[in-house]
Amino acid sequence: MIYKKVKRVEEEISALGVGCWNFGGDWDSVNDEKAEKIVNEAIALGINFFDVAPVYGWGHAENTLGRALKKNGMRHQVLIATKAGLIWDDMHHITNDLSRSNLLKEVDQSLKRLQTDYIDIYQMHWPDGHTEIEEIAETLSEIKKAGKIRYVGLSNFNQADMEKIMTYISVDCQQNLYNMLERNTASYHGIKLDYKTEKEVLPNVKKLGQVFLPYSPMFQGLLAGKFNNGIDFSEKDIRNANPKFFGEKFFLYRDAARQLEKLAENYQKRLSELALNWLIQKDEVTSVIGGVSDVLQLRENTHCLEWKISREMEKEIEEIISPFENI
Repeated sequence: MIYKKVKRVEEEISALGVGCWNFGGDWDSVNDEKAEKIVNEAIALGINFFDVAPVYGWGHAENTLGRALKKNGMRHQVLIATKAGLIWDDMHHITNDLSRSNLLKEVDQSLKRLQTDYIDIYQMHWPDGHTEIEEIAETLSEIKKAGKIRYVGLSNFNQADMEKIMTYISVDCQQNLYNMLERNTASYHGIKLDYKTEKEVLPNVKKLGQVFLPYSPMFQGLLAGKFNNGIDFSEKDIRNANPKFFGEKFFLYRDAARQLEKLAENYQKRLSELALNWLIQKDEVTSVIGGVSDVLQLRENTHCLEWKISREMEKEIEEIISPFENI
């Protein structure tokens, strides 16, 4: 395993992490038994970073991760990054809420579900558009002083708001959408993004010594070569809500993924290895938090650590992905 170190976090972090969204049951092919096996195998492979959120499976993903770490006794050997700010009602309608009262409630709920007395990185999942920056920062300071969280992270925040929060409390981590075909993209699942990852976020991450977590490193499976024959999600699969998987734009993305897959094959590599390696080789990227459907896929992902992208290969990649730099 390769480990990376940033100024703002004490521990070294594995360059490959585990994204636990699919532990919640919102995706096809992963159940609780598989999720537990993934956690155990990840730790055996040297992975020490797990990213989750309350909203994933309406609390089920946190429960699943917490139960697995309790069972294997490895909680204190890994870092857990969870989130706050997305709440839901009985009909699963989601509301953004970063108010003091909600953050104080959510952190205790997450601690209970994760079966732990502290959270390593506590990330604000999305801006809510109405809570004052000062209130968010002061609440996080209060939670941190209580020993419930160790580090503060922001997910999907623009850099102006990140810098404002930094005047009150250290922002130790940023998590943003980033992969080979979504470098400075304007939306995620139809939600407008108020930042450009490659142009705005990465320079700040480097300057400030923050952890950077690129989410959706495989473009929700597209960069794993899963959709060469089209889309076939079940009704429950959360990817049905991603407009980029439907209409004309999907074929643009799919054709690029096919070109990348052919390039990878020319070098006797898998497309998934290429997508992960492209991220890991960037100095600004700390841990790539990809979701996996089983232990075999997890093991296959680690092969990306055994080689590096050459300059020649990098030029070939850029020819394919440069049209997607700003879409």
